[in-house]
Amino acid sequence: MAAVLRLLKPSPLSSSAAASTTFVRRCLLSTTTAASEADACAKSPLYPRASPTPRGAGTEGRSVQWVFLGCPGVGKGTYAGRLSTLLGVPHIATGDLVREELSSSGPLSSQLTEIVNQGKLVSDEIIIRLLFKRLEAGEAKGETGFILDGFPRTIRQAEILDDVTDIDLVVNLKLPESVLLEKCLGRRICSECGKNFNVADINVQGENGRPGISMAPLPPPPQCASKLVTRSDDTEDVVKERLRVYNEKSQPLEEFYRIQGKLLEFDLPGGIPESWPKLLEALNLDDHEEKRSAAA
Repeated sequence: MAAVLRLLKPSPLSSSAAASTTFVRRCLLSTTTAASEADACAKSPLYPRASPTPRGAGTEGRSVQWVFLGCPGVGKGTYAGRLSTLLGVPHIATGDLVREELSSSGPLSSQLTEIVNQGKLVSDEIIIRLLFKRLEAGEAKGETGFILDGFPRTIRQAEILDDVTDIDLVVNLKLPESVLLEKCLGRRICSECGKNFNVADINVQGENGRPGISMAPLPPPPQCASKLVTRSDDTEDVVKERLRVYNEKSQPLEEFYRIQGKLLEFDLPGGIPESWPKLLEALNLDDHEEKRSAAA
């Protein structure tokens, strides 16, 4: 875990931030001594310091360090994954980390099963251990930079992340709650290849000056059609509970990052064909996409 502890910034901390840093160290120092880790902190950080300029910062000369926010089902994974490919940085989704742990029959598996099936948020302790385990593995493979999806979800997690590294930009994806519910209930996973699809055909009429939203289904190819399964947590009651929990505990993150000047609000205008080019434009990455397509 030495590499992860090299992320900790030696800046003056408030009492809350200091407690967060102590918590991170307690999670990570189970197999090594404090003295050896203090020496490791003096080495070069795993990720470079952030540029103060958001929207496309880091795309030239260094890797980006971005966070994606948004209610469950809004499409964080889809758009973060596309940007990961475009920019050549890892897409780290804490939801995927949780699902990997669930399928591993590891020591946290039964505890996570109960939490997920009830639509509750996984504790900070568990999420941080899974996240830093992933960062450690990434460093061993030579990864730099990241796009985080699903972390942070609370102010406390955001403070811990701020103690660990510098975030360039926070993209907040937004959709009406009725659309989110339809999207979540339409999600399907191929039990063989693990790819995600959606059978929902969403058409919401515009009202009160707001434009309508249309999202066509994302059907599977023939080889996956007979192998589709629904996630155990994609029931109406669980989805509504997840949205309620998000609104109660996670939305304050918007103000947290807005005060820092790092928040980009983005109302999704529709499905991927409509939203992707507009998101690239909002991120000042439309030229980047054109150059990549020309080189392909």
